[in-house]
Amino acid sequence: MSATQGDLADLSKFLFRAPNWYASSAFALFIAAVAGIAAFDTAFFLEDAWEGVFYIGIPTVTAGLLTTPVDRWLGGQLTYNRSSLLALTCEVLVVAIMVGAGAVALTTGYGQEFVMDALVAALGLVFALRLVVVLAVSRNSWLAVLPASIQSASAAVLLFVYSGTMRYLEIGGPLLRSFLSRPEPAPDELLVITPDDFVMLAVVSALYAGAAYAVLWVIDRPWRRSLDVSIFDFLQGFVGHIAEGTRELEDFFEQIGEEALVPVTVLAFERPDGTEKARFVLPMIHPGPMGEIGGGNLPQRVADASEGLAFPPHATAGHDFNLVTAREVETIIDTAADARDRVTCRADATPSVRSTVGDASVVGQGFGTGAFIAATFAPGFADDVEYGVGLSAVSEARGAGLDDVMLVDAHNSNNGLEGPDLGHVHPGSERSFDLIAGAREAAEGIAAGERDDLSLGTAWDPTRWTPAEGIGPLGVRVAVTEVADQRTALVLVDGNNMDPGVRGRLLDAVEGVDEAEVMTTDTHVVNTLESVNQVGGALEVDELADVVADLVDEAVDDLEPVGAGMATERARVTVFGNDRTETLASHANTMVAMGGALVGAVLLAVVALSVLLFFVA
Repeated sequence: MSATQGDLADLSKFLFRAPNWYASSAFALFIAAVAGIAAFDTAFFLEDAWEGVFYIGIPTVTAGLLTTPVDRWLGGQLTYNRSSLLALTCEVLVVAIMVGAGAVALTTGYGQEFVMDALVAALGLVFALRLVVVLAVSRNSWLAVLPASIQSASAAVLLFVYSGTMRYLEIGGPLLRSFLSRPEPAPDELLVITPDDFVMLAVVSALYAGAAYAVLWVIDRPWRRSLDVSIFDFLQGFVGHIAEGTRELEDFFEQIGEEALVPVTVLAFERPDGTEKARFVLPMIHPGPMGEIGGGNLPQRVADASEGLAFPPHATAGHDFNLVTAREVETIIDTAADARDRVTCRADATPSVRSTVGDASVVGQGFGTGAFIAATFAPGFADDVEYGVGLSAVSEARGAGLDDVMLVDAHNSNNGLEGPDLGHVHPGSERSFDLIAGAREAAEGIAAGERDDLSLGTAWDPTRWTPAEGIGPLGVRVAVTEVADQRTALVLVDGNNMDPGVRGRLLDAVEGVDEAEVMTTDTHVVNTLESVNQVGGALEVDELADVVADLVDEAVDDLEPVGAGMATERARVTVFGNDRTETLASHANTMVAMGGALVGAVLLAVVALSVLLFFVA
């Protein structure tokens, strides 16, 4: 992950799930009642509260309940939870404006007409805000004015009927007036409303709507020119995934995706009777971008498809190699099955070797005609290793005489979103050459190693921790190999990287083995609402160390003779594509940086113009 991508990921802290619609509606009625007590002056405060509920709460609840069916009738995707939250937000905006106008009226002597003018402006602003949200989330083009106008229109209807506005109009007879003119039960504060106020509401709404369309067009233009997609497709899917858990975001990623060939390597361990004891599966993709979108839940799905205990560590690939949809995972699983069918197991293996070159530390072991190699930059900080760097390192390792190489990015030490490059290992960097040289050195040691009988022991604990605490459903898995009296422990934690120092504390807790490495799966199910949720950030590391130590002991006790072999197949999948993630992130960050200023400037201009209209009128 680059710094630009980190800035984009950090925006997730501003997102939250929409509350249930009935909770938003109930809170809206409560706020309306409180506002009524403050705004109206009758003999009984309960009557004030009822009038607040009637004139403020009913338009809000109406908007919350009607916006969704109208929007969906037009082909939109607003849910009741989202529309009710939007209506509540707009109600709070109206109440805040009215409170401010009331305070100004009391201190300046403008009177009740000024407060009603502020109400008209507030209803126009509510229409514009709802229009922006409906356009961004549902993309209904100009038809978005229908669901967007419900809240302002509902309030306007009530004001028309109960302010007695029809007394100014020479239309209708007694029957029509009995339904559309009921000033008697209305509070005195509403009787100052005239037909001019409704004309002004229409003018102000049109003004604000035009400004909203202009802002959205300006923001969307760069996305369409460079990526040939709309920012609102991205926003619609992003909000839908965070707020409702939908997969709309995958539709956007499919639009920008590119086809790629990725190696899928399988290392299988079989008992003498031919049953599979364990399986390491390494597709050279990135398990992102978030939650269960794309390949975010790849590790668990790979594990569910394996016969033996599955170990799906992190490959050398960054966010450009995120799968665009969860459907692409099936292709990976099918390719892994094809590779597994080609595996020929041998009962011998080499002892493990450790190679350190510069910042890179590499541990490897030979199985069959291939080798398992895991690389880390701990105690330094690193995030993802780019695809090209990984391919180069694998090529160097195979040059030592190996048929297949499973190169794992241990992904076990990072300092979050701090620093200029967030630990990105890219081509041409010094650490990329350290990794390539380290992989070559380890491969040469493996190729020259003496082979002996292989034994394997495994252990697994799903643990009590949840994704919110940085641990995915696979928990902690341990494999211990024994070759020529040397024991090597491979610890896999289902998480997205580790806080600095956690790897070291886990290794210190391991006993009874000669070599060990800790890896993470880089699962992104832990990153639905938080961009950074590393192992060790939300749990007690000492408790995790105890779990790891116990599992290593269990795996040692489980040691038994096995055969092992490795094979690689290529999968044709659709991924984000080269530089697409960086382009997407830079556009989004620019939009956030400049969009706020643009919206502020436009809002200031239209408010000033609307104020001028009120004075002229």
